[in-house]
Amino acid sequence: MGSAIEINDTLQITTDQGFPSELLQRDSHVQKPVTIEDLKDRIFEFRGKFNARIFQLAPVRVYWVHNINDKWLFWGKIAVIEQTISQRIVAGQPWKEGDWQTAGKYTVLELYDPAYQEEFTRRESPTGKSYF
Repeated sequence: MGSAIEINDTLQITTDQGFPSELLQRDSHVQKPVTIEDLKDRIFEFRGKFNARIFQLAPVRVYWVHNINDKWLFWGKIAVIEQTISQRIVAGQPWKEGDWQTAGKYTVLELYDPAYQEEFTRRESPTGKSYF
């Protein structure tokens, strides 16, 4: 019997899944860059990542990506400090094998300056997924 757990080195999330878009907007970041000091000592949460996945645990870095309308915008590196894998239950529907979701908590290790953010996003996004 096989396993369907993925090991990820990138946390790619939408605003609905917990990306803190109230703090991080590309246009504002270009005008007045957010620094790591602005996010120091904050713990962020993500939720609703489909499938069972394991993220590299701290102190190993995980790339941090905001998914904006299916386009990727890399923001930096994070440390995942907590993970939960649970069955995805939809009211009134039977659970299906393989219907899992992943949630967790993380801290920010590094925040890219705007120029590097654009360069890194262009270079590292999957084909056709770059925000730029």
